[in-house]
Amino acid sequence: MGTRKNKINAASVLLLVLFVVLAVLMLFPLYALILASLKPAAELFRYGLNVRWDWALMSLDNYKTIFAGSGAASHYFTWYKNSLVITALFTVLSLLFSSMVGYGLGVYRFRGQNLIFTLVLVVMMIPMEIIILPLYELTIKLKLINTVWGVILPFVVAPLPIFFFRQFAQGLPKDFMHAGRIDGCTEFGIFFRIMVPLMAPAFGAIAILQAMNSWNNFLWPLIVLRTTEQFTLPIGLASFVSPLGNHYEELISGAVLAIVPILILFLFFQRYFISGLTVGGVKG
Repeated sequence: MGTRKNKINAASVLLLVLFVVLAVLMLFPLYALILASLKPAAELFRYGLNVRWDWALMSLDNYKTIFAGSGAASHYFTWYKNSLVITALFTVLSLLFSSMVGYGLGVYRFRGQNLIFTLVLVVMMIPMEIIILPLYELTIKLKLINTVWGVILPFVVAPLPIFFFRQFAQGLPKDFMHAGRIDGCTEFGIFFRIMVPLMAPAFGAIAILQAMNSWNNFLWPLIVLRTTEQFTLPIGLASFVSPLGNHYEELISGAVLAIVPILILFLFFQRYFISGLTVGGVKG
């Protein structure tokens, strides 16, 4: 018995060491990026991204340029605000509509249910590059070019969140639905008052995934948005490097600041994230 317990303890220690090593490897590029943001561009050209500490070169001048809004960084916080607005709207709308569709496919029985779910799976397998042209033509016809809604609406109901919410909803106890109907609740009342609180882990996990997708989205906003004032943060950061001039100090310090919202979001929803991914993948 003692030998088995020692083996379990040794395996736990080795697993812990492995995860610590993986965490360090994952955080190393972030550490190098933060360090680079404190150095002048000449240091980057000379040594590239590195972890050399040189107190004589390190300063907050790059961040002062960003916050002062001077030079190439004059529109930085406009881009930041645009990304925050788009990400917030996209995440909220995606959670609302995707959860309703996934819940409907998971708990109700109706004709054509399996066909609809099959179509959702098929759409998941279609690369975005294939549908960009028809989406662009549709966006032009709807007069949504160079608008926030042109960026949000085409992808607000995505197949992956629908699939995830369906899998999670199938494991919800149906007794709550029957009790709600007995008490006179409508189907929408059952969903919003009873089922949504039970689906909190799924909402937390999908909120992080959808917010990250929206915040980091580059290709579609680049196609839809036309004016500098409407750019999102990824497009704006990309404009720091161009044939007209390279502004690596603003690029790297701006990239470090761009991490903050997603980091805050993950810290806020982290208690739901793991449980949502694990429970949502198990039926029943």
